[in-house]
Amino acid sequence: MTGRVAVVTDSTAHLAAADVEAHRIRVVPLQVVVDGVAVDEWTPGDGAGFGPGLGGGLDGGLGGGLGGLGAPGAGLGRPGGHGSGAAGLGARRAAGANRPGSAPFPSGGVPFAVGGAPGGRAGGVGVQTRFGPREVADALRAHVPVTTSRPSPRVFLDTYESAAAEGFGAIVSVHISGSLSGTADAARLAARDAPIPVHVVDSRSLGMGLGFAVLVAASAARRGLTADEVAALALDRAVRSSAFFYVDTLDYLRRGGRVGAASAVVGTALAIKPLLHLRDGWVDLLEKVRTSARARARLEDLAVERALAAGGRVDLAVHHLDNAARADELAARLTDRLPTIGSVVVTEVGAVIGAHVGPGLLATVISPH
Repeated sequence: MTGRVAVVTDSTAHLAAADVEAHRIRVVPLQVVVDGVAVDEWTPGDGAGFGPGLGGGLDGGLGGGLGGLGAPGAGLGRPGGHGSGAAGLGARRAAGANRPGSAPFPSGGVPFAVGGAPGGRAGGVGVQTRFGPREVADALRAHVPVTTSRPSPRVFLDTYESAAAEGFGAIVSVHISGSLSGTADAARLAARDAPIPVHVVDSRSLGMGLGFAVLVAASAARRGLTADEVAALALDRAVRSSAFFYVDTLDYLRRGGRVGAASAVVGTALAIKPLLHLRDGWVDLLEKVRTSARARARLEDLAVERALAAGGRVDLAVHHLDNAARADELAARLTDRLPTIGSVVVTEVGAVIGAHVGPGLLATVISPH
């Protein structure tokens, strides 16, 4: 048993609950800070014994996430700073039935209190111990201040100690791009005190670009590969992935102070819909798009081009926030144009990225085998 390798990731991968349980993947949640109250982002496996519980406060969130929409890190906080920039893409809609339901927002108050059971009450305020896409969309529409935070090293250490106690001999911990988040740094700090070796992998990716890499790692671990081999396979899959997405409006970025550096690129016309991509771990501007229809067409074309360039041997995902009909439409068109793919995973973005991009987001992830 001591030769087994455990796989750990964070909530920005947002794998399906069935995959988390089947592969015994441990998921450490990032946090959403709602009107000053820190709440864990919803993760698959909540209530199933896989999550370590509430994580660590405002100890350095997702910094520099949007790279200034042109210059990485320009005008935004770096990892280790206060607040966050951009984060991972969300939970499969198929697993959405496991999400906690929305609680009402008290007038002028905090929508959720930390602690207790989902749906309970504490001090007259709805209790919520996890926060998902539906809740963050409601919070943003209600103009409630929302930011995000990385997990604390203590939460990672608890997770690593739990794996050691179960008889694992090593851990591969795969996380959102270090250019977007201090999550991998927190994992490295915890690894120093872990009772077994921990290999921390900065995926340089996010969303299902991270998620597909985690699944590759979990499969390799189950086949008995060494921790070095598992980590190498995860990193290789992650860095070869591509992600393209657009935000329906820049207003949510402007509310969070994220549009300052971007204005140098897109001007003051908030109606412009920037088409973004992931470049060397950064979220960067790819094109300036005038209409939603053009953005959807370009997302489709870019995904098809990347898939064909890889010989069609890819995994594909479509992400959205409160844009399910468009996501389903895009997935159907990709399946029609790429019949050898088989299927496209449709997911909703998690609360962490949703806090900064707002409802209407649409994205594609292409992960070559």
